[in-house]
Amino acid sequence: MTAPLLEISGLGKRFGGFVALDGIDLAVAEGERVGLIGPNGSGKSTLVNCISGTLTNETGTVRFNGELIDGLKAHQRTHRGLARSFQLPRPFTSLTVAGNLRVPMVYTVNARPGTHLSSAEIDARCAEVLQLVGLAAKADHFSRDLTQVEMRKLELARALAAEPKLLIADESMAGLSQAEVAEIVALLIDLNKRGVTIILIEHIMRAVMSFSQRLVVLVSGKKIADGKPDVVIQDPEVERAYLGQ
Repeated sequence: MTAPLLEISGLGKRFGGFVALDGIDLAVAEGERVGLIGPNGSGKSTLVNCISGTLTNETGTVRFNGELIDGLKAHQRTHRGLARSFQLPRPFTSLTVAGNLRVPMVYTVNARPGTHLSSAEIDARCAEVLQLVGLAAKADHFSRDLTQVEMRKLELARALAAEPKLLIADESMAGLSQAEVAEIVALLIDLNKRGVTIILIEHIMRAVMSFSQRLVVLVSGKKIADGKPDVVIQDPEVERAYLGQ
């Protein structure tokens, strides 16, 4: 049996007396598309921050690609192939769109042992990623001049530029129109087909349901459901806690 790409066991995190995560177990196989949902305050962001290294879990372990990564800093985890996009895009506004992609290629991809991309190779990969996310025509534009959906695409492109094995997409569709949401979902599915394992955190249920092969639900720091989306969404506990039914 193949080991999971990401394996979380008994993960716990407190903020003073508040229990943010309580014994979370989660395994994500290579190539999976997993949706992570839950009401506000359920622990989704805390879980992602513990996985990515922004926060340190007090209990439990995180394994990535067979390696125990507890204690590693965020950039060290990124070097190993674990990337995330953020709910609020914060590109380098003084750089062009292409320039924003060069940063992770130089400081993440080239920081990996045995990897050294030349300037020409970096330019070629920037062009490839921008073509993939539909921003090729904006390569020389400053990021501050992008529309909201273009900014979301740039945020995903910056994560992809690090050449991740696993991408955690955090609220990549907030504030977008229905057509724009469909566009981002299609982009994420395409990225997955190209070999990127994806965990999607999202409140827009139509997006989660159309994207996810598997759905995980957190409520009050605990995992209450994990399985096929159409089964999970009908779970009475999920309906009460998440859908308010």
